[in-house]
Amino acid sequence: MKKLILTLMLAMAFTATFAWPEPKFDPNRYNAELQQFITREAALSPQEAAKFFPMYREMQQKQRALFQQMHRYKRIKPTDEKSCREMIKKCDDLDVQIKELQQLYHNKFLKFLPAGKVYDILKAEDKFHRQMFSPQLRGRGKSRR
Repeated sequence: MKKLILTLMLAMAFTATFAWPEPKFDPNRYNAELQQFITREAALSPQEAAKFFPMYREMQQKQRALFQQMHRYKRIKPTDEKSCREMIKKCDDLDVQIKELQQLYHNKFLKFLPAGKVYDILKAEDKFHRQMFSPQLRGRGKSRR
């Protein structure tokens, strides 16, 4: 009987250690890590970073509003052909708006940063997102190798 109770207690303790919920997404931490990553990867000086990141955050905020609008459209399944066409057109228009917004801000960045650094920033941002959201790199899932 004592062995059974001890075994159950050990099993419960073992299960409890692996049952911790995954930490929730913290946008402030995410943004801080993104900023550090971009600064390091693109070799931004403190002066360049001070000019770049306020404008970058402004661009992200505008992009986020467009992404949220697109997300709302994609959650609704239109009931007829006409509504489907309209939904497709709205989503396409939002895609174009996002690209135009990126182009506008990239041109603003190029006014005070060399093109090579803007290129490095874009590559660093993409690399950060791939690393952050890749299950293999976050320790989840099995490796594909």
